[in-house]
Order: sequence, then structure tokens, then C-alpha cells
Amino acid sequence: MRVESQQITCEIIDFIHQFPEGLPPDAETDFNKLALKLFNFQFKFNLPYKKFCQSKRKTPLTVKDWKDIPAIPIQGFKEMVLSSEPVEEIEAVFMTSGTTNPNAKGKNYHPTLAVWDASMKGPFKLFVLPDVEKITMFVLSPGAELNQNSSLSRYLTNAVTFLGTENSRFFFDENGLDMEGLAVALKESEERGEPVLLIGATFAYVHVLDNLKEKNARFKLAKGSRIFDTGGFKGQSREVEMNRLYSMFNEYFHVDRTMCVNMYGMTELSSQIYDQTILSNHLTGTIVFDKAGPAWVKTIVLDPNTLEPVGNGETGVIAHYDLANWNSCQAILTEDLGYKTEEGFVLLGRVKGSEARGCSIAIDQLLQANGK
Repeated sequence: MRVESQQITCEIIDFIHQFPEGLPPDAETDFNKLALKLFNFQFKFNLPYKKFCQSKRKTPLTVKDWKDIPAIPIQGFKEMVLSSEPVEEIEAVFMTSGTTNPNAKGKNYHPTLAVWDASMKGPFKLFVLPDVEKITMFVLSPGAELNQNSSLSRYLTNAVTFLGTENSRFFFDENGLDMEGLAVALKESEERGEPVLLIGATFAYVHVLDNLKEKNARFKLAKGSRIFDTGGFKGQSREVEMNRLYSMFNEYFHVDRTMCVNMYGMTELSSQIYDQTILSNHLTGTIVFDKAGPAWVKTIVLDPNTLEPVGNGETGVIAHYDLANWNSCQAILTEDLGYKTEEGFVLLGRVKGSEARGCSIAIDQLLQANGK
């Protein structure tokens, strides 16, 4: 990597290690300073992003606040190469699943995974395991060895490596989900009284629950057990209402909603955002369902037409500013609707139809700026 890349990644990792459990009020200046420095870096070395910023008349000379850094439409990751470092010199490339259009996969290039890994570890511990040092993990989705281009697969493998006990296992291989092996392991952990973390993509649980229902099998997992899901039902042929899914977790695993956490992540970002259920229950005994991220991620909600910020409680399109996304673009305009609260934000679903006007304009600006 070029010297500038080494310098900016070191600063971001230092920031991550400095604020593993949140951003104190007096650290806002530090975030803004690093965000502006990263904007200068990406403006200089990421040509498609630079052209997009110039089309909006935003440059390092005019932008003085992180909220004014142009957020690139998430569609841009499918349309062009967004990388500050040459893509020939990368350690990994994560790709979107391409469920809507298999031929148009978004790509996020990572010259080094050091920042990505650092960004994943602390928040996972904070939001999923705030009350225990390690836990036995039963993984229901592929690990990194099966899918090198999946950010979720690396995430799951990291979770087991960093915070899983020696009894942790993956129950997904080249043949799919090992239902029988999972049932045996669940029964054994139940008998030992050992807490477990079931972890995987949301839709994997539908298959597991269908199998358990067919066999009329239920488990009473030990106190402290918890369930982690991510991804929702995007691109799947069958959907289950989320509250119904959590109800089934209680019915089939004896795990209450207060011990369930949904992770919100995407290939185009390098950090993850979580329900605060387990953390808030651990800290205060109250339950906060709203999502929150680590200190190096800030989320704002924008008017779908004008892309101007809206107030708490107002529905709009979500944009994330992720310092860990150092090689591509730190500011991402998603296609998700939601609203901000005092505790975090609430996710409502995808932008549709006329609601997407502002996003469509931003995509047009990006493509025009890059001669597409």
C-alpha cells in the first residue's frame, strides 16, 4: 500500500481502539477531524468518487463538517470500481449476493483486512456478549473457507475465532445445513447446561425451524443462551414476520426476545450496526430495540426527495458514515428507510417507487460525472 494508505489506516485503527465502547461527547471533534482527513484521502485517490464530489461542488477545501461529505449511492458499488488503492494489490474483495440481479454484484475492495477485523471485534463483544468473555457458537451459515468473497462469512469466522469456545462449530458445509448434527449439539449443550449462541443469516433459521417443527423437536437452552440473526429475507422466496420469528425462537429454543439481537450490515460498509436488546438489558435492565453502531460509524436520516437531514422521528433514507470504510467511500447513501430516535435508529425497510427520487438523482449524478 502507498504511504498515505498506511498512515490513514493506522489512524483509523487507533481511533477504533480508543473508543471500543462508544464515543464520549467530547470526542465529536476527533471524529470530525479524522472524517475530514479521510475525505481528503478518498478525494485524492478514488477517482470516480472525486468526480462525483466535484459534480456536487464538494471538495476538501469547501467541506468542513463530516455531515457535508457527499454520500455515494450504494448502487455505485455495482457500476464502477470504488477503490483508493489499485485493485491488483488487494487482500480481499467482498461481493454482494446479487439476489436481485446476479450479474450486477456490488464489490468492496480491501487492500488489508486489518481495519475491517478491528472494526468487527469490539462491537460484536459489546452488543452480543457484554456479559460474558466467550461463548459456544453454533454457526448456521457458511464460514470464510467456503465463501472468500462474503463479508458475512468472514464475520462469522472472526466471531468464532475471537470469542468462541472450543465447543463452537459450523453446521454449514458444501452440502448445506447439517440439521441432524445441529440437533445433536443442541441437545448435548442443553444437557450440559452450557449457554450457546446460535448465529447466522436470518433465513437459515426458517429452514432450521421448519425441520424442528417437522420432527416435533424443542430445546430448553441454558440460561445465558442467545440468538443472533442478520440479513432479513431479501431475495428469498418465503418471508416470516420478524416478531413471529422471535416468538418461534422462544418456542423452539427457550430463548426470550431480550436475548436476541439482529445485526444490520452490508457488503458496502466495513462496520456493523446492532439491536441494543442484550446490551441495554445487561446495563440497565431495560430493553432498547433501536439499532446503534460503534464510535466510528455515524448514521443520519435524509429527506427522500431533497437528501437534506430530517429530525428525530421523521422517516427518511438512511446514510452511514463509516471511518473503517477507508479504501472505498466512508459516506454511503443506502436504499433503506428508517428514522432516528434518542437511542439510535429504527429500520423500516427498502425505499420503493416515488420514495426513491433523491436516491435516483444521486445515482444519475454519479453516473454522469463518470461518463456513464
